[in-house]
Amino acid sequence: MSKEQNIIDYLSGFIKAERRERLREILRQRTRHITVVLEDIYQPQNASAVLRTCECLGIQEIHVIENHHEYRLNPAVVQGASKWIELAKHNRAGEDNTRACIEHLRTRGYRIIAMDPAPGGKTPEQLDVSEKLALCFGSEEPGLSGTLQDLADDTVRIPLHGFTQSYNLSVSAAISLYSLVTTLRNSGVNWQLGAGDATGLYIKWLAQSTPSGQQLLEDYLEQLEG
Repeated sequence: MSKEQNIIDYLSGFIKAERRERLREILRQRTRHITVVLEDIYQPQNASAVLRTCECLGIQEIHVIENHHEYRLNPAVVQGASKWIELAKHNRAGEDNTRACIEHLRTRGYRIIAMDPAPGGKTPEQLDVSEKLALCFGSEEPGLSGTLQDLADDTVRIPLHGFTQSYNLSVSAAISLYSLVTTLRNSGVNWQLGAGDATGLYIKWLAQSTPSGQQLLEDYLEQLEG
């Protein structure tokens, strides 16, 4: 039996079977095939709403660029979603964090998509979901930086049919992500997590599912290593 399976068996003894099955079911719905990049978002309510939407849609990973503004969450909006997904912050002092984030995602095979309401871009339905996609959103007022727009492989807009010039940031994210995730799930693309990734995440979730879970995990790991 593997070390990981030993850990799972140990932690499972502290968690009800119904809860364990719920974790496994949600895990089967998780994906890294689509990720989200938020560049210099300074409104906590919008930042939290995007994170919550990602968790609800099964998107496991969000990247946050902090060149000028710290990414802050509103607990009343996020509703605990941050506990279940991974938030990678790119915020090194004196560094072009936008370029660093995009280069990191490129090494992992992502196609960079700039979300911009300006005319001329593709719509979400026109994107090829067989490719890994990183959807990039900027603050409502300035939008995405020139750097990110220059580095993007595609620009995508959500069509407007009214007088207002753009959608709210969190609404834009919800519309585009729902469209893409629905298309992805109905495709033949292998979008689910790899076996090793899923196992590691399952162990993390098991530990998070009981108040003393993290301490139980640390004690058991120490016991195994001893």
